[in-house]
Amino acid sequence: MGAASIKMNDDGSFNVLVGATDLGTGSDTVLAQIAAETLDVPLEDILIYSSDTDFTPFDTGAYASSTTFISGGAVQKAALKVREQILQRAALMLNTTPDDITLHDQHVYATDGHSVNLAEIALHSLHTKDQQQIMATASHMSLDSPPPFGAQYADVEVDTHTGQITVKKLVMAVDCGTAINPITAQGQIEGGMAQALGYAVSEEMPYDEHGRLLVTRFGDYRIFQADEMPELESILVPSYEPSGPYGAKAVAEIPMVGVAPAIANAVHDAVTVRIRELPMTPERIWTVIQQK
Repeated sequence: MGAASIKMNDDGSFNVLVGATDLGTGSDTVLAQIAAETLDVPLEDILIYSSDTDFTPFDTGAYASSTTFISGGAVQKAALKVREQILQRAALMLNTTPDDITLHDQHVYATDGHSVNLAEIALHSLHTKDQQQIMATASHMSLDSPPPFGAQYADVEVDTHTGQITVKKLVMAVDCGTAINPITAQGQIEGGMAQALGYAVSEEMPYDEHGRLLVTRFGDYRIFQADEMPELESILVPSYEPSGPYGAKAVAEIPMVGVAPAIANAVHDAVTVRIRELPMTPERIWTVIQQK
């Protein structure tokens, strides 16, 4: 479950309070985008406050690929309630009914051509007849848990004399529903592939017979540097998830899943040996090749 609270300010901007925590995934931006889309305002008019348990609503946590899907659902619900209150107040100002007006581009328009902007609506609600703070809180949970889908490709070279694997290119196609922010979604895919590449071919924590860790420095724990990375390509496969906000589901951890088996399959295709232990170090590759 996630929750969100949205308050309209005097100038027509909005404070959005969410319990969801941005761990570097860009969820603050994505949740602000969902609010901005629902309220038909530019992103800069959304002021987001997240993960301060003193004043933000409850959120289960940033795990299980759920932030956009669950917390985004709460933001969308709260924004729809605020949108309804805006239309009711605008109808009062324009002497009409909510059914005869539309909210668009920071204004509410009546069928007779008259309009009021969001700042005027906010001031009217706070300082004139039938005073009211335009704000709303909503919670969202779902018994549905639609998974993302992915397909991973790896292009590798194998040195049969040393067992050294050189990964030349990684390509991943992901169906994450409708990507709320395609740039951050592709960044998530590329970052996941970078992590999974190290997991697949170099990162290892070996212990001696006494249980002592043999790798005690990051310099010996082989994480790929920027200039060592292969070519990366991420492909977003568009779909629409009806249970998610604006058709979204998750990207999250799926970029970690396919890299190791794709590289193992590519090695098998290259030298017809099957590697069943990670990481696929040169020593392990060379040993298996010698046993052919």
